[in-house]
Order: sequence, then structure tokens, then C-alpha cells
Amino acid sequence: MMEYLLFRLYGPLASWGEIAVGESRHTASYPSKSALIGLLAAALGIRRDEEDRQMALFTGYQFAVKVLSTGHLLRDYHTTQAPDSVGKFTYRTRRDELLIGKDRLGTILSSREYRCDALSLVAVRALDDAPHSLHELCKALLTPKFHLYLGRKSCPLAAPLKPLVRPANGFRQALDEYPCGPLFISEQLVRTARREAGAKDLSEAPSLATLSQVDLYALSNGNQQVRYYWEGNTDDLQPQQVLTRHDQPLSRSRWQFTRREENLYLVKEAS
Repeated sequence: MMEYLLFRLYGPLASWGEIAVGESRHTASYPSKSALIGLLAAALGIRRDEEDRQMALFTGYQFAVKVLSTGHLLRDYHTTQAPDSVGKFTYRTRRDELLIGKDRLGTILSSREYRCDALSLVAVRALDDAPHSLHELCKALLTPKFHLYLGRKSCPLAAPLKPLVRPANGFRQALDEYPCGPLFISEQLVRTARREAGAKDLSEAPSLATLSQVDLYALSNGNQQVRYYWEGNTDDLQPQQVLTRHDQPLSRSRWQFTRREENLYLVKEAS
């Protein structure tokens, strides 16, 4: 058995960027590897310009994602005022754009996609050259150095990550046995409400597992199709598809990415 770091991702809005061409900024239905590494880097306090430390995270871990709810797609139309580029000159502040570039101001139009009410579970497996132990990553997620968000800074977390480290025989077992728990209500809250209302039989309060299923049903609108995405070996899950994603960084400072293969497995209902 190996140890896995497990945590959940939920928010009213999330944006897992795909290849952006022109004005269309699409989102995937689940987090990319680069987004997950960015989340861990922010928790550890690793800055974007620390390329060696960033690349060590990319090469030191493997990831799996269990999508419990893909949420709903939202498209937002953006207009942004900005001057066009002038050679190698860089506008450092908004003040520079308005004063120095006032004669070159124009409007940038874009259509950006978001996923609303998406819920995913993430499993992290450390490789031999991992720069941090899973327990160090778990502690960092509990007390992050920088703000954590779901793809964009405008997409904050809406529920605790609830990270933990536990042993399992592969990604499938690790994800299926993760105690996700309810997002919006707790068993203790239900018991307290019943007690204040004068209920005599507190054992009638629903269990955490029941509350979790209510959450999932509400988020998925009754369609509880579960998807597993993972990289690496296929011992515990036989892939139904092999996907190609462009989320493997070549250079974090230059925003260069290359292709990466990822496995997909679908089941009808949550385990």
C-alpha cells in the first residue's frame, strides 16, 4: 500500500483553463495538473518566478481526480480597456496605462467560461524525487501561505479542502474511501437544531453519509455520473479512454506547456 494525499475542491465558480485562442477562454470540466500544482505551490508559498521549485512540484507527484459533479457551464462576456504593446516597453501599473499609453488605449473583448457548483476529489501520489512529503503538503493546505482559488483569483473556495493523508491500494480505493462529508450542513448542526426544538429522539438525525448524498444529488441535479481522471499506471482502474491535455509545463515563467496523456474511467453512480 502507498500513502495518498486527498482533498476536495468546491466553489460557486471554477475555471480550469484550456488552450486559449483569440477572445474565447474555455474551461475544462475538471482541474488540470497545472492548476493542482499551482494550488499546492500557493499553499507552500512558492512564487511564480521560482521556476526550479515549480518544476520540482510538476515532476515529483502524480494526480488523480474524481469528479462528483461537473456543475453547470457559465459564459461571461468581458470588456477590458488596455493600451496595445509598444516594442519591449512594459506598462507596470494601471496609472502607466492611462498616462503613458493614453493615445493607444483600446478595448479587448473576451468570452470566459466557468463551472458553477462543481465538486471534485483529488488524490496526490508522491514519486521518489518529490520535494515535499505528503504530510508537509497536507499541513500547507490547512495553513496556506498564499490565497487558494479554483483556477482564477475570482473563484475562491466555498468549502474547506479537508486534506488528509491515508494509505490505499491505488488511486481508486483512495478516492472512493475518502470521507468527503457534507458541504453545506453538518450532523452536529442537525442534532443541535433538533435539541433546541425539543426533539426527544436525537438518533433520528441524519448521518454524515446521508447528508453527503443529499449534497451530491443537489449539485448533480440527480445525474450522479462519476468520472475518474488519472495519470500513471492502470493497475486499479482500466481506462475507457486515453485523453491528451496540454497542461504539462515546459516553463512556468514563459507560460509554455506541452502534451500529457491522461486516463478516463466513468461509472454511473457514486461509490
